[in-house]
Amino acid sequence: MTAALFQPISLDGLELPNRIAVAPMCQYSADDGSATDWHLYHWMNLAMSGAGMVTVEMTDVERRGRISHGCLGLYSDHNEAAARRTLDAARRVALPGAKFGVQLAHAGRKASCQRPWEGGGPLKPEQDPWPVVSASALAYDAGWQVPHELSDEEVLGVIQRFADAAKRADRAGFDFIELHAAHGYLIFQFLSPLSNRRTDRWGGSLENRMRFAVEVARAVKAAAPRLTLGARLSVKEWVDGGFDVPDAIEVAKALKEAGLAYLCCSSGGNSPLQKLPTGAGYQVHLGEAVRNAVGITTRTVGLITDPEHANAVVAEGKADIVALGRAFLADPRWGWRAAASLGEKIQPAPQLARAVTTMEHWIRDED
Repeated sequence: MTAALFQPISLDGLELPNRIAVAPMCQYSADDGSATDWHLYHWMNLAMSGAGMVTVEMTDVERRGRISHGCLGLYSDHNEAAARRTLDAARRVALPGAKFGVQLAHAGRKASCQRPWEGGGPLKPEQDPWPVVSASALAYDAGWQVPHELSDEEVLGVIQRFADAAKRADRAGFDFIELHAAHGYLIFQFLSPLSNRRTDRWGGSLENRMRFAVEVARAVKAAAPRLTLGARLSVKEWVDGGFDVPDAIEVAKALKEAGLAYLCCSSGGNSPLQKLPTGAGYQVHLGEAVRNAVGITTRTVGLITDPEHANAVVAEGKADIVALGRAFLADPRWGWRAAASLGEKIQPAPQLARAVTTMEHWIRDED
């Protein structure tokens, strides 16, 4: 009998060969938003990982929406061409049936920062910083830029940038689009009452605060109707008075109505005051709550590294798909390892087939 983690699943007609997903992971290695040789290596590597769903890193819809100078984007013809070249190469070595998606995003007030290995804080004057924008003129933390509060007209302009990037994603050949409404980036900055103090149609009530997310989803769906649409949402902010599970349920309902096929349930990232728990699967219960209340396909994520644990999450109905990030960086063949561990067939690229017996021996030796 096929293990739950290796059962296929359909997302609005998009057929995935298993329930393993590569979570989007920023690489901070782009050239003015364009994929480089690092991405060529990285995407091809992930394509051979055994995951049925590969989500490319946070990809920004305009230049000022990048976290750092090295962040990926889809705001220029060069960005689009580089993404197409890199994606085509990844497909040539991918697991049969694997699907590729791009996570469209805007960093908002968390933009104009250093790469993590440079310190991660706001860019210094000599590091070519740029002005940042947000729902309200509230800095992320002390010492960070106070963002420009987007006017109504400017909000509509950002929504159009998402639609434009969606068209580029379609032309580049992606199978699905994921909106980044998590981790304190612009869409979540509108959702949270801690970062959105507006009094117009984009702020105040939850209905108003979710308007930006819903309008982005509608615009992206209209711009790229061929592509399956999903989103990543911080279900809980982990700060008193912040966005929480009941809010997430209402947002999920509205996004589902706007055409969302799945929701990746994460948490945190909008405040340095957050009290984030740790431990394997610490966010699973958040996605489970949304799944049960909304009836939307959910992807869970968060320190899940053990194949048996991942399989149990799906088998017990706590999530439909399990996403892993750092586990794939540490073990680029995690999907093969999971297959061997759960007694499923390993399907590597033919050039790598000689490694199958070695992987099976590793699993037996561990037992």
